[in-house]
Amino acid sequence: MTEPVGPTDDLLTPVGRETLQDRVYDQLRRTLINGGFAAGDMLRIVDLADRLKTSTMPVREALGRLVSEQALEALPNRTVRVPLITRERLDDLERARILIEGRLVALACKRLTADDLEGLKQLNRDCEAAFARHGQDIGPVTSEINQRFHFQIYRAAGSQVLIPMVESLWLQSGPVVRQAAHIHDEQGGLAATNHHWTMVAALEAGDEPAAVQALANDIGRSFDLVRGRLDAGEEAA
Repeated sequence: MTEPVGPTDDLLTPVGRETLQDRVYDQLRRTLINGGFAAGDMLRIVDLADRLKTSTMPVREALGRLVSEQALEALPNRTVRVPLITRERLDDLERARILIEGRLVALACKRLTADDLEGLKQLNRDCEAAFARHGQDIGPVTSEINQRFHFQIYRAAGSQVLIPMVESLWLQSGPVVRQAAHIHDEQGGLAATNHHWTMVAALEAGDEPAAVQALANDIGRSFDLVRGRLDAGEEAA
């Protein structure tokens, strides 16, 4: 008995086990960074596997990787949770982000080309257009544009050591940014791109301190909104 032969024989190759795991991990990672999960959300393996249309094994291993990166926390009952936002965690994350991302901005200040700066301006215009369509709420589209804006600057710094650190911090900050977006939507205030334009102007002028300060203001804006909400909750209690 001969094997069936068809036009797709040479196109179909076995999908490696690690490939599926990486895809699941990348999706969960991207969802966390873009604020797709709220602080305190319980992530159940079976539910995630059903939503991702996959088996439980790659989900379990992806969650394990995210726990090791401190983006998620494992609970005693074998479930995984998005960490709660506490004052201590909030302050610690903000300090780390301003320190490491500020260093990358400083390194990139003299390395960004005219094309790089024009690309940053276009990303900011794209973000403003997205906000005009959807309001100031940070959704998946605006969140992705925001990430591209920042990492275009960071990659120009040329540090292979610091970039993974920043990616880890963004993973941990996703729920904070999500909550800050909701608070901003309620209260209004400066447009989300305001500090970006200040940063671009400073980078274009080669003003390293001003660029780093604009970044600190940009990061601090989200953290201050959530910190204010925590303080209000403590006062009410």
